[in-house]
Amino acid sequence: MTPITDNAALVRFCAQLSSAPFIAVDTEFMRETTYWPKLCLIQAAGPDLAANIDPLAEGLDLAPFLALMADPNIIKVFHAARQDVEIFNNLGVIPAPLFDTQIAAMAGGFGEQIAYDALVRQLLKIDVDKSSRFTDWARRPLSDAQLVYALGDVTHLAALYPKLRERLEREGRLAWVNEEMTALCDPANYDMDPENAWKRLKPRKFNARYLAAFRATAAWRERTAQTRDQPRGRIIKDDAIDEIATQVPLDAEALGRMRSVPKGWGSSRFGVELVEALREAMKDPEGYAPKIERGPQAAQAAGAVVELLKVLLKARAEDAGVASKLIATVADLEKIASDDAAPVAALRGWRRELFGADALRLKRGELALTLDGDRVRVKEAAA
Repeated sequence: MTPITDNAALVRFCAQLSSAPFIAVDTEFMRETTYWPKLCLIQAAGPDLAANIDPLAEGLDLAPFLALMADPNIIKVFHAARQDVEIFNNLGVIPAPLFDTQIAAMAGGFGEQIAYDALVRQLLKIDVDKSSRFTDWARRPLSDAQLVYALGDVTHLAALYPKLRERLEREGRLAWVNEEMTALCDPANYDMDPENAWKRLKPRKFNARYLAAFRATAAWRERTAQTRDQPRGRIIKDDAIDEIATQVPLDAEALGRMRSVPKGWGSSRFGVELVEALREAMKDPEGYAPKIERGPQAAQAAGAVVELLKVLLKARAEDAGVASKLIATVADLEKIASDDAAPVAALRGWRRELFGADALRLKRGELALTLDGDRVRVKEAAA
């Protein structure tokens, strides 16, 4: 089996796919030792055509395939799409419209974050060959066995998509998945601006000095990781960012006393650069600190209310055959426990119909939870 390695073959393949209603897509990449994922292989399949594309082939221009990814008339089908979408975003395009079979399966009653091979087994009655799962996809040449394994990911995906879509349409849940797909395609999810890197972390304090140092340290780490093409954790760990933001060391000696940084790190090039970033942030901590809207504190929410909401969520998810994670997270429940108008997805749209409205009624004492054998039932509370 030969992958596509030249521009003429890629143009022909993309021309054949250009009239397809959907394209199943997967990528193989390496990022264990880098910041930027190294794209090693693209697999693509329409209803009747499939191929592996070798992005490492010398001189290969991916523009024709990227144009397909941006074509609004072709649905792009992925399984657990987020990392794949991130890779294409790095190449300048977010695949859209998009259909994620993992999210679709969660809405279709296949459990929480079902694995691709398990979904193939359940819907297609096929056992996926895992023998090439841990391939070093950056090595060349790839063997026929590896290429067959890789292509199977998208040929099975192309067979899964119509079955999942038909199931969701039959159950009136396709709109639920489309809502999730719109959110998944939001460019804000793939923002690589170092100044926004703090948003991926959880600040533990909210005074301006701490938040300014927190943002500055996270931004410095992100810029350094990007420039050196190294994983963030190899620059400094997440817990070091919190300690640095708490202590705000403004010289090498103070930085060197931090427990979360290696000995001598304060006087290293990294340490000098970080201290400079912190000094700059401290010139105007009020102005540089991120503005965080703080609703009612989750800690203030009655623990018993959150636990009751968890039980209600599980009951409603089981009744509807939907993964509970798709409806609400624990953080959502904590916010609902504190605030009837919490700005969470669980209180909007289909989630409100399925769970959110009942969550508020449970808080008001209008609903009761009872045990019926091994299942929880939701009933009107006695007057």
